Amino acid sequence: MSRLKVGLIFGGRSGEHEVSLRSARAVIQALDRSKYEIIPIAITKEGKWLPPAAALDLLPDGAPLASLVECGSVAPGEAVAIIGDPSWRGLARFDGALRTDPLDVIFPVLHGTYGEDGTIQGLLEMAGLPYVGCGVLASACGMDKVIMKALFREAGLPVCRHLWFLRSEWERTPAEVIARIEREIGYPCFVKPANLGSSVGVNRAADPAALRQAMAEAALYDGKIIVEEALDVREIECAVLGNDEPEASAPGEYVVLDQRTAFLDYTEKYGQTGHVEFVTPAPIPEAVAREVQRMAQRAFRAIDGAGLARVDFFLRRDTGQLLINEINTMPGLTEVSGYPKMWAASGLPFPRLLDRLIELAFERHRDRSRNRTSL
Repeated sequence: MSRLKVGLIFGGRSGEHEVSLRSARAVIQALDRSKYEIIPIAITKEGKWLPPAAALDLLPDGAPLASLVECGSVAPGEAVAIIGDPSWRGLARFDGALRTDPLDVIFPVLHGTYGEDGTIQGLLEMAGLPYVGCGVLASACGMDKVIMKALFREAGLPVCRHLWFLRSEWERTPAEVIARIEREIGYPCFVKPANLGSSVGVNRAADPAALRQAMAEAALYDGKIIVEEALDVREIECAVLGNDEPEASAPGEYVVLDQRTAFLDYTEKYGQTGHVEFVTPAPIPEAVAREVQRMAQRAFRAIDGAGLARVDFFLRRDTGQLLINEINTMPGLTEVSGYPKMWAASGLPFPRLLDRLIELAFERHRDRSRNRTSL
């Protein structure tokens, strides 16, 4: 039986570029070489698409991975593009000379903007290529924390108090923005770019000076800024897998080992500081775990999810109330990421999880192919 050709796209023009590289490396190492032929395709921080041979140079310790992927005969200096002829799925050089490397499915291991936000999903839809993960709508809604929370509320799911502002509002009338936050949210609060993940650009503000600094930093990353109330909570996560009938994993929890850790920022999540530990199954009552799973499935449906997502929750220490924080439509797949750990704890090891994601990509593509495109 011939192997499936998997186009693995990683990197990208995002603040989560490095996380994407780590996710791609983990996927390359875990995919079953007897089933798949891996074609690595990288996107630099500047937006240049790199062919397989050059793509490996972006990965941490990329050279040892060379034996695990197919680099073909594309010269390192050449660029690549996906072409949109459904009868010939593959790559093309920008000079117009077609390659003979047809792709069966795309695995876009891209986190954050220009990858997890519906942009590349739209490109792949236009190209007629099956791909892993959520579609255009779910990806876009799952990236924008403001739209996401509105959809959660519409689905009857509880979220924390929050406000949002355009960057232009902050730059034009900062005093009014600060006054409204103080009046409606108060201190302490969290300030975040509305369209980013991995806690990039996120800060906790306990006074006006810190709030101004946090707003200025968030405005560096996005044109929309969200401000949320700070609560005394436990951070619970749940992994979702499926299309029309999504399944939910055993929940996991980030447990803070060093009480000096104010919150889980990018460094704490990916820097392996030893200050936090991801525990799965989460040490919560069975009834709470079941409610986390139920709410995760509802959140997934609320954004029209497909393939995979990780849903993050707040469990209030004072009231025991569960709140949905956010959904991530292409969660981290690194060696320290919660998504694969939760499925492993649920009896689905990483290589089999990747098999299932690729199966779901084909399943969704077949279903969408049934749609009429003309009268």
